[in-house]
Amino acid sequence: MTSQHDILDIRHRLHAHPGLSGSEAYAHDLIVSFLQSLNPVALHSHVGGYGVIAVWGSDRTAPTLALRADTDALPIDEPNDLPYRSTVANVAHKCGHDGHTAIMLRVAEMLAASPDLYADQNVMLLFQPEEETGYGSQKLIDSGIMQQYNIKAVYGLHNIPGYREGELLLNPATFAAASVGVKYKLTGRQTHASTPEKGVNPGLAVAEIIETFAHFNAKGDHLSDFRQSTLIGVRLGEEAYGTSAGDAEVMFTLRAFTNESMSALRQMADKEVMSIAEKNGLQLSVSESDPFNAAENTRELVERLGSHFSAAGCAVRNLAEPFRWSEDFANYLLHWPGALFGVGSGVDHAELHHPLYDFPDGIIGQAANYFHEIVKNKIY
Repeated sequence: MTSQHDILDIRHRLHAHPGLSGSEAYAHDLIVSFLQSLNPVALHSHVGGYGVIAVWGSDRTAPTLALRADTDALPIDEPNDLPYRSTVANVAHKCGHDGHTAIMLRVAEMLAASPDLYADQNVMLLFQPEEETGYGSQKLIDSGIMQQYNIKAVYGLHNIPGYREGELLLNPATFAAASVGVKYKLTGRQTHASTPEKGVNPGLAVAEIIETFAHFNAKGDHLSDFRQSTLIGVRLGEEAYGTSAGDAEVMFTLRAFTNESMSALRQMADKEVMSIAEKNGLQLSVSESDPFNAAENTRELVERLGSHFSAAGCAVRNLAEPFRWSEDFANYLLHWPGALFGVGSGVDHAELHHPLYDFPDGIIGQAANYFHEIVKNKIY
């Protein structure tokens, strides 16, 4: 078995060789090579692109625990002078997925060293690419490999700056919000600036859409009451003073704390824009990007996690509300019971997606132990 020092070296190597969503080749090959040395019962490579699935346990009908780590990086440059600094221009691990992968590789070591952990159950480790775009988890699901096992629960974690290192963060309801980026393209008719009445200028429609979406924001006593609309950008006409604009694009990110309320918000938004476009004589096309479901945890499993780790003397914090950012772990929760939980990465630690962010090596062992306890105590 490798040492903790070796796991840290692997984390630093992953950090130095980041891959954007869909380009995680280095991480894939390192993970496969490491797992091969541990002799899992099953090892699947290139799952949904650069995903890897490893399984310990030989009876597919036995209860199965699935544990997930994500592997992709972000299009963010790294200004700080780390000894293991990213070698890829404008790409860096600024969300901690290098650390999440290292944690799961440590869990793999624990499984390989303790056959009793999978004597009467299976343990499936998911190394998932493309989390940042929201497509990776669905690709692993669509591979059909997970459905070949009797999965009783799926667990994943995310490091969370702003909380004490190693603190376990739980939410029995939604852990992370649903979100989607929407672009509304409005097409009218461009004309000479001296005769705007001969054209169809989308400017007033854009202004009305922006004002309408500002009224979508709400927060109440229930999770379903929360909705958020953030204006991302507007493009209207061009800098040509002899013409009246004939087309425009307006972009928003929509958020909600439940999948049901997200669906309602999206329908309401599209309906309002369609009405405004028709009133102004504009053609409308709609596109979306980075769609994420809400990570709606299984309450019973989260309560069992809280009871177990509190009794074990671990620092456990029950969160008052979901995080507003999104996580594509949510897709697993649409198919199987499970939970996404957080592990504190430092009260004064730089926030996720910040150029100065760097995963804290000190929580790798503790986070791996959380997963180990879930497996050992069969929390499903």
